[in-house]
Amino acid sequence: MATQVTAVINQKGGAGKTTLAMNLAAGLARRAPTVVIDLDPQGSSLQWASQGSAPFPATVKQINGRWDARTLHQNYRAYRHMVLDCPPSLDSHASLQALRACDLALIPVLPSPVDLWASLRLPREIEEARKDNANLRAYMVLNQLEPKSAISAAMHDALAEFGVPVLNAAMRRRAAYRSAALEGVSVYQMGSRGAPAAAEIEAIINEVIAS
Repeated sequence: MATQVTAVINQKGGAGKTTLAMNLAAGLARRAPTVVIDLDPQGSSLQWASQGSAPFPATVKQINGRWDARTLHQNYRAYRHMVLDCPPSLDSHASLQALRACDLALIPVLPSPVDLWASLRLPREIEEARKDNANLRAYMVLNQLEPKSAISAAMHDALAEFGVPVLNAAMRRRAAYRSAALEGVSVYQMGSRGAPAAAEIEAIINEVIAS
């Protein structure tokens, strides 16, 4: 069975790419062998996985230099799922190649029109990537939603302007996500502390990845 590739991408830093990528990979690893490919020169995913007292549920590798979709699939064909943690730049070789290599692009965005407008170049890059990767699916994932707060009218307008569908599943602002990164684990490994966050990641997986 072919490896399913999910790219977690946004040109804006601080949107939650690594948080989504690492917890998504942990959830997928419960189903089948999964690898995270850290494409960010800062190596955030690799650092996250190295901090835990126990092995991280998914394998984490880092790629530097130039590569393409073909070599990526060849080198990691032993895995059923691959999650690409992309750098915060659309001008990098890694981000452009990731859009051409993936089946699914997930774009974490903060629930603020200002943060969303800072990412407006992404839809153009997605359309450009579809010239080489016709079956590419792309969705926005709202991150750090505040409980009991409705998304403002301005945010609805900004989402419509973005032109990329938004997942029903979202990630709330939770201490568990920050604690998981500090402890080098996923929210799945945190017991009752991480259960609500793990349920959010499961909802994302079930909406767009799990068959």
